[in-house]
Amino acid sequence: MANLGTSVNLMTYFYFHMHYDIPESADMVTHFMATSFLLSLVGALFTDAYRSKGFMILALQAQIKSLHLPQCDMFESTIECEHVSGRKSIILFTGLYLVALGSGGLKAALPTLGADQFDENDLKEQRLVSSFFNFFLFSLCVGACIGDVFIVWLQNNEGWDVAFSISSSAILLGLFILSLGYSKFRNRLPTGSPVTKILNVLVATFRNRNVDLPSNSEDLYEEKPVCHNNKSMFDDHERLQHTTQFRFLDRAAIMPTVTTGRKLCTITQVEEVKILIRMLPIFASTILMNTCLAQLQTFSIQQGVTMDKKLGSLEISSASVPIIPMAFIVILTPLYDRVFVPFARRFTGLETGITHLQRVGIGLVLSIFSMTAAAIVEIKRKGIAGEYNLVHANPNISPLPMSVFFLGFQYFIFGIADLFTFVGLLEFFYSQAPKGFRSLGIALVWCSMSMGYFLSSVLVNLINAATKNSTKSGGWLNGNNINLNHLDLFYWALAVLSFLNFINYLYWAQSYKYKRVAIVIEH
Repeated sequence: MANLGTSVNLMTYFYFHMHYDIPESADMVTHFMATSFLLSLVGALFTDAYRSKGFMILALQAQIKSLHLPQCDMFESTIECEHVSGRKSIILFTGLYLVALGSGGLKAALPTLGADQFDENDLKEQRLVSSFFNFFLFSLCVGACIGDVFIVWLQNNEGWDVAFSISSSAILLGLFILSLGYSKFRNRLPTGSPVTKILNVLVATFRNRNVDLPSNSEDLYEEKPVCHNNKSMFDDHERLQHTTQFRFLDRAAIMPTVTTGRKLCTITQVEEVKILIRMLPIFASTILMNTCLAQLQTFSIQQGVTMDKKLGSLEISSASVPIIPMAFIVILTPLYDRVFVPFARRFTGLETGITHLQRVGIGLVLSIFSMTAAAIVEIKRKGIAGEYNLVHANPNISPLPMSVFFLGFQYFIFGIADLFTFVGLLEFFYSQAPKGFRSLGIALVWCSMSMGYFLSSVLVNLINAATKNSTKSGGWLNGNNINLNHLDLFYWALAVLSFLNFINYLYWAQSYKYKRVAIVIEH
């Protein structure tokens, strides 16, 4: 609630209150969101505390008048508004990136902690893991809906200081509720750092680079299972079967001819690294979809600023338009889990209805249609601006006679895409990652989003540089007047890139080799 309610309206905060122009505001939002997702790779205990402190710093800046910028009309082309700078910018970005740090750790920890509560050795509980990930997205969207309405309303009507304070209080309340159930959680014992394991295999591979690989994989080193009270040591630690892919890594498990003091790498440890390498193309293929998502939180919000925001006698904020896909996800998630999955299971025999990679692929296809819809809506919006001679008008005084709910098409389609791809990725990385690497696997989902947001900034800057001399605004996406920009062409470009990305994804998805767990036979 706190995160989404703040992030969806950050574009207008940077633009109207911090006086950055449109592309700079978009960059600030994407950098903040990207950092938040990237920090999920770091993770930390009690990261909610960092989020709370960050919101409190932002609340203080919004409350104290001396930390405000002078009032300035961003739509007046003859006036150059003062940007945030000096101590004001230090306070702003300290608060924002403390929020990013706290959010990052939470994103990595929550899905893994929740899925770990189910016993994989119990078939009934194993089936519930997929439902958990579906309803994890459901809970995110419920919170987002509340934030999109309540927090955004506070920002626009009561002030950003009140909104930031409420967000901070919500984080502290969530931390308190989480702590109440801590003693009941199933906590898996750590099996060592994934980074250390990866480095051990890579170093051992390099050390044995001149050693010939044995023709029989059984000559490679693997620990023998030790049974205690009729329970194998591999009950909690997977023993993976040897695969022939990336055979050069097998050198890490070659047994030396003479005894050394070095600890040997096992076939299982080598296979863990192979699994991560296999997952990387799937990870990379989802980055561009998140670049498309970044546009819905930046330029689409700015489109909404120029449009008619009335709903009957009510006037809504353009930042609240993303509630459309969130609301549909809240409705469709239970239907997907309780209706579609059992129906598909009859034909496929799969507990999840369709495979994780099929689910991701459906979402990638829908993201193409989302960008196509966005381009068509933008063409219509710009056409109306020209038809009614409102290209240079102040939208706060003379909004376009076009409902902001036209943006709902691109948001709705992308929301359904997220229902497929986001949850599909969570399930894929959780199920395919080695047990000791699951938090890292889940973090890759958020890292994909981070890379997508960073790529968005790169694309915006590259396109502006390439089109600087061919447009009146100095670039497709440059300047403060979105009516003079060529956002429609940018959306078309993303649709084409998304199509090419989907073709690339099909290749990697079809060639992916699933994890193979060895069966331990006890004597």
